[in-house]
Amino acid sequence: MPKVERREKKIAWAVSVGLGAIIIITALLTLKDKPLFNDYLFFAAVVAVFPPTVLNYVEYHWKKSIDEHLPDLFRSIVQAQQTGMTLPQALEEASKRDYGPLTGELKKMVNKMSWGLSFEEAFQEFGKRVDTPLVQKTIPLIIEANRSGGCVEKVFAPMGNFIQATLTMEKERKAQTRPYIAIIYVAFYVFVFTIVLLFKTFFVEMDGSPIIGFSASTSEEAWRIFFHMSCIQAFFGGLVAGKMGEGTISAGLKHSVILMASGYFALKFVAW
Repeated sequence: MPKVERREKKIAWAVSVGLGAIIIITALLTLKDKPLFNDYLFFAAVVAVFPPTVLNYVEYHWKKSIDEHLPDLFRSIVQAQQTGMTLPQALEEASKRDYGPLTGELKKMVNKMSWGLSFEEAFQEFGKRVDTPLVQKTIPLIIEANRSGGCVEKVFAPMGNFIQATLTMEKERKAQTRPYIAIIYVAFYVFVFTIVLLFKTFFVEMDGSPIIGFSASTSEEAWRIFFHMSCIQAFFGGLVAGKMGEGTISAGLKHSVILMASGYFALKFVAW
């Protein structure tokens, strides 16, 4: 997975939201009060959300790969220092090994130190580039250990164990929250199934007749109301699933897109 820069994410959001706004404006000017208007609204929402969703997914897996390779990196640094290498030499040796996307960042750090940048400055820049929670926690400890002198390898060994334990706990947390994410999907699909069942057995047969206790007088108006309700539930349900599963609301955009797309096709091609 390649690294996604913040500038690329901002550009993706700006372009996607701009295209979505153009689609909505076009629909308002040309298709208002027509059946295709709802389709244009759906595609506008997907266009506005889908590209940033892909970039968030790529960035998430890039950072996850970085964190997963940190314990291996620290173990190799400890082994290199035990043979008598200095910390910069140990990092240079580690940059020759395969640590996934972490290898490229190590090579950048080693190159900058070879150009005259101090170890502390190179590590701080490494932390800014990678910017994962685990890296942000470990960088200050490494810098302080290097400043204090002594056996720096004694810091890397427990730090690697700490990161490994943190990753294990994170996997356990995700395993525990997975059933709750499944509940969100099941609840949404039950909602959509209920709508489809109502349209197949109730609304279509009463097309054109007033429905007691319901503001819509035709099946088309009822479909429009349920369609909007399903989109709202899918979007916010996906955000909740992302917050529970990965700890960030932006991670739920992929769930929102999946739920919205499945709800749209179910209501468009099955219910209607």
